[in-house]
Amino acid sequence: MLDYPALAALAQVIRRGSFEGAASALGVTQSAISQRIRGLEDRMGAVLVHRGPPPVPTEAGARLIAHFDRVRLLESELGEDGTGAVPLIRVAVNADSLASWAMPALAAAPGLLDLVIDDQDHADQWLRAGQVAAAITAQPGPLPGCDSLSLGAMRYQAVASPDFIARHFTAGVTPEALAQAPLLTFNTKDALQSRWLMQVTGRRISPPTHLVPSTEAFAAATRLGMGWGMNPDVLIGDDLAAGRLVPLIPGTALDIALHWQVARVTANALKPLTRAIRAAAAGALAQG
Repeated sequence: MLDYPALAALAQVIRRGSFEGAASALGVTQSAISQRIRGLEDRMGAVLVHRGPPPVPTEAGARLIAHFDRVRLLESELGEDGTGAVPLIRVAVNADSLASWAMPALAAAPGLLDLVIDDQDHADQWLRAGQVAAAITAQPGPLPGCDSLSLGAMRYQAVASPDFIARHFTAGVTPEALAQAPLLTFNTKDALQSRWLMQVTGRRISPPTHLVPSTEAFAAATRLGMGWGMNPDVLIGDDLAAGRLVPLIPGTALDIALHWQVARVTANALKPLTRAIRAAAAGALAQG
C-alpha cells in the first residue's frame, strides 16, 4: 500500500517549489519532508524528484502525484477525506482558450486548480501520461480511459495591421512575399501559421518569425505591425470590425475543433466543471 503522507509531501514539494514550502504547508519540519520522500523512493525503487532548485518530479514522481490527486478528488466526492483538505484538479488547456472563453468555466472546478498550459495539438499527451484529470484538446479521441465531448471549433484568421500589409505585400499576398514577411509564432509547438501557409500556397514556407508565447502579447504584436499571425476571431473581433487588423486573404480561416476529454475515473466528480466548460464553449466557439 502506498504511503499517502509521503505522497502528500512529494506533491507539496513540487507545488510549493521547495522542501521548506512543503514543510510549512503540511505543518512539519523540513527534515520530516525529506525523510518521507526518501522513504517513498526506497519503497518505489526509483528517484521521484530532482532536488533542483527548483525541485522537479521525475516521470515516476509525476505519475504518483497524479495518482494522489485522483484519490483525493474521489475521497472528497465520497466525503471520506478526513483531513478536510480541498482536492487539487490538474487540467491541460491551450492558451487561446484560457485567454478568451475557458477561465470563467474553470471557476466551476470542485477544488483547487493546477493548470497546464499547452498547445491543443499536444494537450492529449498529458492525459496519455495520466498527469492531468482533463484537457481541452484537438484530439477527438476518446483516449484510453477517457470520455470525450465535442466543444466546437475555434476559428483562426491570418491577419495583420493595414500598415504591415502595405509594407510587405505591395504586389499582393504571394508565396514570394509570404516567404519574406515576418510572422508571429506562439512557441515551437505552434503549427497554425505553417498549416495556413500550406493551405493557401501548397508549399512549405519558412519565413522569419518572432516567438511571442503569450496570447495577449501575440495579438498586441500583430496590431503593432511586428508581423502577421493566426489570431482567434473570439479575441480579435473588435479589431477586425474597426479595421485595426485585416485578413491577409479573406475566406481562408482555419477552424480548429476542440474537445473536452476527462479521465473516466474522475468524470463523475468533475461533472460541474464539465457542464461549465460545455456551456462556455457553446457560447464562444463555432458549432455544427
